[in-house]
Amino acid sequence: MWDYTDKVMDHFRNPRNVGAIPDADGVGQVGSLACGDALKLTFKLDPDKKRIVDAKFQTFGCASAIASSSALTEIIKGKTLDEAAKVTNQDIADFLGGLPEQKMHCSVMGREALEAAIEHYRTGKSVTKTISGEVICTCFGVTRDEIERVIQENRLTSVEQVTNYTKAGGGCGKCKPDIQKLLDKARTGWETAAAAREPSRKMSVLEKIRRIEETIDREIRPLLQKDGGDIELLDVVGDRVIIAFRGMCARCNVAEFTMKDVVEARLREFVSNTLVVEEGSK
Repeated sequence: MWDYTDKVMDHFRNPRNVGAIPDADGVGQVGSLACGDALKLTFKLDPDKKRIVDAKFQTFGCASAIASSSALTEIIKGKTLDEAAKVTNQDIADFLGGLPEQKMHCSVMGREALEAAIEHYRTGKSVTKTISGEVICTCFGVTRDEIERVIQENRLTSVEQVTNYTKAGGGCGKCKPDIQKLLDKARTGWETAAAAREPSRKMSVLEKIRRIEETIDREIRPLLQKDGGDIELLDVVGDRVIIAFRGMCARCNVAEFTMKDVVEARLREFVSNTLVVEEGSK
């Protein structure tokens, strides 16, 4: 049984806005029954064609797919098309109080359906997601562009995360090396951008500690707390950042991965690309 939030279970058991709008202004369909998830989203604009006054969905999928679709319709009602176009898959997950990482692809499917529906309204053409571009995962028809976009938008750092968000790599697994190359490419880009942002002057010790604490609070701690974990900053010695995992993270068998690919990666991106994270014993 997945560890769903109360809000996910509410939107699963009591989904809002189920159905289809007969004279919809926008219609978007994504997914396929063969892959296990499919979603049709329809919306109606007000008489001035400025704001979404109604939105409905029809979906085939798990509890997360139903809850994500229900949440999406609630989020976009009342928004202009420009505002709705800015809704991300993370916005959908946040609205539900979080989703199990293995189910994040359901929120991605919602975002894709919304994009397809908006495109349908703006072009007047029926839009059903089709596979275009270089296919990386042949099992689920996931392209390079889709994987790169999800990596960038959600700051993914592992193949497992990419699978959770897109299903790519969840079949035969032959595409996992290619997914890792895309992850490496993204990480190199982030590190290059971080280096470009490095201040020309040397940070004081207090400034460095402050920026590390801010990054932990903003970029790292929320990720760990979703899984019942936490992190404590023990000390900063030069470029060595000494931390301790708390809660579930303290007993996690992938703590080493989390320390390097999450904690160290975020600190290098937002503070300094010379930082090295170590786990203390306190």
